[in-house]
Amino acid sequence: MSLEAEFIEIVSNSIIARVLPVIVAARLPHWWLAGGAVRNTVWKHLFGDECNLRINDFDVAFFDADGDRQQELDAKQIMETNFPGYKFDVKNQASFAVWRPGRRTFSSCEDGVGSWLHTATAVGVRIEDNGEHAIFAPYGLSDLFEGIVRPTPEHVDGQAARDKGQTFLASCPRLRLAPTNV
Repeated sequence: MSLEAEFIEIVSNSIIARVLPVIVAARLPHWWLAGGAVRNTVWKHLFGDECNLRINDFDVAFFDADGDRQQELDAKQIMETNFPGYKFDVKNQASFAVWRPGRRTFSSCEDGVGSWLHTATAVGVRIEDNGEHAIFAPYGLSDLFEGIVRPTPEHVDGQAARDKGQTFLASCPRLRLAPTNV
């Protein structure tokens, strides 16, 4: 089975399968569910009870050059109403630099997600209009499936990526850091 097929099978048998249709209903343009919920779902599946990483929130990234902050808040409300007890972080990548000083402006949703701290975190999934799952994995799925914590190129020398990586290792001992000399 390909990594893509295995990925779809894992998310299809998790809470993500119930969350995706609600994101579709929020009618956000060009969106991905990505980040920790996706990463931790896969790692928990692969490494079982030995992995204590949980879903803290669902990161929903979208891109709308004409969107505003209210659009994010409205979508978040829809999602949290349908999933009480869960948090949703809904962010328009087109305006990300406006509310997060010091960050660069993104040209697309993929540009934003691809800049996240780790390769295994920069993985997204969505449901297309035809009902099929789509995957966004600019660095591939190998690190995710091999349990490798590797900073994305933008964060290869960043302290935030190192610190966050250490929290992953403390919660899921079967993970391993990417070699630094590669």
